[in-house]
Amino acid sequence: MSTVKNGTLEQDKLNWFKYLLFGIQHVLVMIAVPITSVFLVAKALSLSDQLTVNLMSATFLVCGLGTLLQSIGVYKFGSRLPFVMIPGGAPIVMFLGIAQEKDLATASGAVILTSLFYFIILPVFKRFLRFFPNIVIGTLLILVSINLIKIYGGLVIGKPDTADFASTLNIGLAFATIAASLFFARVLKGTLSQLSILLGLIFGTILSAFLGQMHFETITQPTIFSLPTIMPFGVPKFDLVATIPLLIFSLISMVEATGQTIAISDLVGKKETAFERVPPTIRGDALISLLGGWLGTSMIITSGENIGIVRATQVRSRYVTIIAGIILLIISVFTPLAHLANAIPVAVVSGTAIIVFSIIGTIGIDILRRVDLHEKGNMYVLAGALTMGLLPILVNGVYTNFPHALQPILNNGLAMGALTAILLNIVFSTHSQADAHQESK
Repeated sequence: MSTVKNGTLEQDKLNWFKYLLFGIQHVLVMIAVPITSVFLVAKALSLSDQLTVNLMSATFLVCGLGTLLQSIGVYKFGSRLPFVMIPGGAPIVMFLGIAQEKDLATASGAVILTSLFYFIILPVFKRFLRFFPNIVIGTLLILVSINLIKIYGGLVIGKPDTADFASTLNIGLAFATIAASLFFARVLKGTLSQLSILLGLIFGTILSAFLGQMHFETITQPTIFSLPTIMPFGVPKFDLVATIPLLIFSLISMVEATGQTIAISDLVGKKETAFERVPPTIRGDALISLLGGWLGTSMIITSGENIGIVRATQVRSRYVTIIAGIILLIISVFTPLAHLANAIPVAVVSGTAIIVFSIIGTIGIDILRRVDLHEKGNMYVLAGALTMGLLPILVNGVYTNFPHALQPILNNGLAMGALTAILLNIVFSTHSQADAHQESK
């Protein structure tokens, strides 16, 4: 009997070691986002070293707490799904814009107001969840994949008119990382094969070090431990007009959260309806963003990256993202870990992210396989949604001359694609029902 117990104990230890490796994989794929978001705000606003360290700590703290909340679920908050939370790319830009136009206290107030707006609008949004069938979710995931590949591909090649623009070295590092991930996925078996994304990133990092591309610049006067400060910019100021861009984003974010929740629920085999699955995710986003607003961060939202990782590894356990959340909490107080992660070249992290985002596209394709695209209505719904969704993603400045108030939505390919898919699905479904009724007569 004792042998069985010891065997079970050893197996449990082995499982937790595997979960730890998978958790590290989740963290390394997403870690560039919080680091980049903090340095973007710090450099644009010329923040002090101390304040920058403080914001880095706060960002990792809320990401870790958010990851734990979404993974564990507390009452009606958190999806109880393997989610990781990160600062949203679009709201960071909006947060920075508000801070530059007004001040940082107003930017923090805008985050708090937007978080509260989530709770106000959620009962209305829940009524529209029935308008998210497979054709809408599949289209949304494909657009998410293409949009994120474009963003991270842009990080690989850099900005035009700079010395490193389209650097063959950076592109080579990204491609080497991608190739290594695919190679490991092909030749390795079992757990090691499931860790192919992490192993590819490690290979890219070692190659970068060999080529002298690892840079360990750190903030001057480095600290070992750091804790965030409540209201680091002073008492938040609440300016409703300045908050409008973030309020518009919150609606777009709800649409993205819907697609991500339904997709990852299908991956892990959850049977609840979208009406049951989506609201806890949105409440979790709102609560963590509300906390972030008081700590000086921008909006914190569920991450699309981990959907691709769950699909690639086929590891569906929430224990993995619980461990990822704990790792993020450790990073939040132990600043050298964040700086060590920041030393990994952007090209390597972006190469890793690109392969993960491509996997998200395959999930969208798999969902669309359940849709009868030979049926005329479905074909035009998909074609129309891809048209309106891909235009702002692939053609820069297409809506430049349109009213400024409309541009946050028009320039968001995910929002345009999802709205178009929903509206066209209603139109063609109504038309099909009318035709069927006419034929029955």
